[in-house]
Amino acid sequence: MTHHKRKRRFDAYALTWRLPIIVWQLLFFVGPLLFLIAMSFFLVKNYRMVETFDLANWERILSRNYFWSSYLYTFGMATLATVVASLLAFPASYALAFKVSDNVRRWAMFFLIVPFFTSYLVRTFSWYVILAETGVVNSLLSYIGAGPFTMLNTWFGTMVGFMTLVLPLLVLLQTLSLSQIDKNLIEAAHNLGCGRVRTVFSVIIPMAKIGLVVGALFCFILSFGDFISPYYLGGSTPQTLSILILDTTKSGQQWPRAAVVAICMMTTLFVIAFASIAFAYRKPAS
Repeated sequence: MTHHKRKRRFDAYALTWRLPIIVWQLLFFVGPLLFLIAMSFFLVKNYRMVETFDLANWERILSRNYFWSSYLYTFGMATLATVVASLLAFPASYALAFKVSDNVRRWAMFFLIVPFFTSYLVRTFSWYVILAETGVVNSLLSYIGAGPFTMLNTWFGTMVGFMTLVLPLLVLLQTLSLSQIDKNLIEAAHNLGCGRVRTVFSVIIPMAKIGLVVGALFCFILSFGDFISPYYLGGSTPQTLSILILDTTKSGQQWPRAAVVAICMMTTLFVIAFASIAFAYRKPAS
C-alpha cells in the first residue's frame, strides 16, 4: 500500500513537470494540426469558407499533375540538399572533432552559430550580389575568360540558399556527434591495421550514426519546407510545395486546398522522420 502511494505521488510529481510541455504541444501543435485537417474538408463559396465535410479539395489536389510535379521536385531538391550538405559538412566536422585543439573547436563552433544572429531572409538576399550576372562570382570568372553564368532563378540558386540554411547547423550537429567518440577506439583500429579511410567507414561513421542521421534529418526537414530560397533564389519555377501553398491561397482564397498540400507535406516529413530515427537507433544484426 505504501509503495502504491509512493508511486502515485511520484507520478503526480513527474506529471507536474511534464505539464508545461504537454500544454505547449496541445496549444501550438496538436490544436493547429487538427484545425488544419478539419479545414481541408471545408469549401470556399463566394470567397468565404463554408464548414462542411467534403472530399472535393482532396480529389482536386491529388488528381492534378502540377501537385505531383511540385511534390517530386521538392522531394528531390530536399534529398539532394541533404546529400550535398552531409558530404560538405563531414570533412569540416571531422577536422573540428579530431584534428584541432579544444580552444579552436570552441571558436569554430561560435563562428558557426554567428550566421543565425541574422535573419535567414537577409542572408538569402545577400546572395543576389554574389550570384547575379554582374555579381562577384561572374566578375571573378571574367578575369579568366569564363562566364557570365546564370545562377539566379535556377535550381543552383535554390541549392545555394539551402546550403546557407542548413550547412552551419549540420556542421555543428556532426561535430557534437563525432566529438563524443572515444579516441581510444580509433587508436585501437589503427593498431589493428586499419587505414584512415577504413577507420572512418568502419569505426567513426557507425559510432556517430545517430548524430549523422539526425543531422541529415534536420537538413531534409528544413529544405523540404523552405520557401525563401526557392522563391527568391530559384525564381519560384519549378514550383515547390511551399510556393504552391502560397499560390493556392492567392487563387480565390483557397485555404482548404492549401491545407491539403500542407497535410501532404507534414505526412511526408512524419514518415521520413520516423524511418530515419528507426534506422538511426537500429542495432546491427549480430
